[in-house]
Amino acid sequence: MSATQPIKARGTASNEAGRFERFATVATDDGWDNAEALPFLRTETREEFARSAITYNKSPDLPFDRSINPYRGCEHGCVYCFARPSHAYLGLSAGLDFETRLIARPNMSSVLRKELSAKSYKVAPLAIGTNTDPYQPIEKKHMITRACLELLREFNHPVAIVTKGALIERDLELLADMAGRGLVRVGISLTTLDTDLSRRMEPRAPSPPRRLRVIRALTEAGVPVRVMTSPIVPGLTDHELENLLEAGKEAGADAASWIMLRLPREVSQLWQDWLADHEPSRAEKIMSKLREMHGGRDYDPRWGHRMRGEGEYAEIIAQRFSKSCKRLGLSVKSAPLRCDLFAVPPQPGDQMSLF
Repeated sequence: MSATQPIKARGTASNEAGRFERFATVATDDGWDNAEALPFLRTETREEFARSAITYNKSPDLPFDRSINPYRGCEHGCVYCFARPSHAYLGLSAGLDFETRLIARPNMSSVLRKELSAKSYKVAPLAIGTNTDPYQPIEKKHMITRACLELLREFNHPVAIVTKGALIERDLELLADMAGRGLVRVGISLTTLDTDLSRRMEPRAPSPPRRLRVIRALTEAGVPVRVMTSPIVPGLTDHELENLLEAGKEAGADAASWIMLRLPREVSQLWQDWLADHEPSRAEKIMSKLREMHGGRDYDPRWGHRMRGEGEYAEIIAQRFSKSCKRLGLSVKSAPLRCDLFAVPPQPGDQMSLF
């Protein structure tokens, strides 16, 4: 059973010290019978000035080799988020700290400009939102994602965006302009159509109907959208797979993808605590299926296995997904984002060419 009391509008109540910390603070019962309601936790944001903007990867599991993340931590509070362990590198917890103590990087666009302007830079699609959501609520104030997109448009640089956030509708005009030149594609994560379940798993993310309206708004503006049925939770959301794809298609999505629930490092215990609090009758079945796909472990981090697992159950999900996509017309390969338009714009003081 979970040792923590659920906190309203937060994905977890745990705030165990990060795995690199020497000491931890533990709450204990002092014996006084004066239980009080836990205080409302407000989100704190501090600024960090980035020394670099682009993060490169060599993962064979990913369709891109570079990304930027304007924010560290994410207020959406999705309990299953695979990015939670990254907060340990900041000396913070993967639990409540991840969703309440956020980092904004206000100079991201200026650093990105320098990196894209370097003579050694070789253009390829850039991903935004691979670790934390670029359209989480604090983007409304800081507008770092917006600044980066404006810069990418200026350079005619291709970009792929992943989000759950309805705030992306603010940038419809900008995204539509880039889409007209084949420079942008958006992925919208749709985990479940059950509003109650979504609110418990993803407490501060937009509801499923709201996300479907976002897909509709983007596609009507000419922005291509991929519906991302991720993560699939065995024994909890797997039965919704076909309905998720149908809903995404009806809203206008032209492509789809899926990833199985991943439980790296601290996420495993956070998830099991959540199950004990919210789905105790299904907890054993869910964890059994996950371990079945990962060789008896909660998670297998090997390339080629970590995203989808292996075995009979994983194969069944893959087959269901493939058949549904074929039926719905979501299996057609998307046109690649254009790289041939990329150009470093003239800067103040540059000598103009005579020809």
